Amino acid sequence: MKNPKEPKNTPFEIDGITVQPGTRAKVELPLAQLYTQTPLNVPIHVVHGRKPGPVLMVSAAIHGDELNGVEIIRRLLRHSALKSINGTLLAVPVVNVFGFIHKTRYLPDRRDLNRCFPGSETGSLGARMAWQFKSQVLDRATHAVDLHTGAIHRANLPQIRADLSNDDTAAMANAFGVPVVINSVLGEGTLREVAEAQGIPVITYEAGEALRFDEASIRAGVKGVLNIMQHLGMTGIRRTKPPAEPYIARSSSWVRAERDGVFLSLVALGAWIKKGDLIGRISSPFGGDDVSIHAPAAGILVGRNNLPLVNEGEALYHIARFEEVSEVAQSLEVFTSDIEKGPTLAGEPPIV
Repeated sequence: MKNPKEPKNTPFEIDGITVQPGTRAKVELPLAQLYTQTPLNVPIHVVHGRKPGPVLMVSAAIHGDELNGVEIIRRLLRHSALKSINGTLLAVPVVNVFGFIHKTRYLPDRRDLNRCFPGSETGSLGARMAWQFKSQVLDRATHAVDLHTGAIHRANLPQIRADLSNDDTAAMANAFGVPVVINSVLGEGTLREVAEAQGIPVITYEAGEALRFDEASIRAGVKGVLNIMQHLGMTGIRRTKPPAEPYIARSSSWVRAERDGVFLSLVALGAWIKKGDLIGRISSPFGGDDVSIHAPAAGILVGRNNLPLVNEGEALYHIARFEEVSEVAQSLEVFTSDIEKGPTLAGEPPIV
């Protein structure tokens, strides 16, 4: 028997569409047009709970070639936890539809959509898209998770980037459930900067490489978003054990190529690196002496260039430094083992 005093949710409106409590809808948000004047819409999935609660926006592919987040949201929308939620989930699998279609990070005018916020109603293509997305979607959220990967030919270890000076943001970063958290400054023109400026806690999940699916990163992402929803009281999921306390990097830096040539990496993502360790080599394809690459500091390898052909000055490794590096390495081993053993959705084999 229902409790008559139980709070009830109100209808949710987005772009002129009304979504009733306890229902789901897909809203086609017009963001731009092709040269043929064919409308280019961005689908927004709205899962609106019967009871009131937070409005969580989960977005992916704001860089059109970063695909792991697209699959994370696809699996999330099919998860049984969404059958009954408190509050509202706004899931946007592909923000930059232009880039997604053309397998590129950028918009047709070579602008980075994640440097165009808050945008304007009368500006460039990127500014118009950013303004429309902010005003129609982001402004309706109380919390946000933005899903990313490394750039093309660069892979990122599953990690959270967040402005930890905001207590609510820090709590979300802790709840997501990956071992590595990087206290990241808010870049100018980014979705994160605009969201935090108007009081919306937002974290960025970075994992994998552009134009590639990475099964472990996808599983960790689905689990992480569900952890956030549980943390916010949106689902009735009860964990068998709380997520391990993440380790916050005190700083991070890139190791760059000292010369042009063919790059051979000797370490894997997540590796514990000691200062002075040999981590790679650069050689000439036509013979001659190799240049050895040594770690400038101890830390965990959280990003790596996967392209063997490099130019002088090009970023090769991203090393995050921690107070207790060995403990982070052990935590990563446990995390990786748990993710690899974890279930996929019913009837869906893991990607191999």
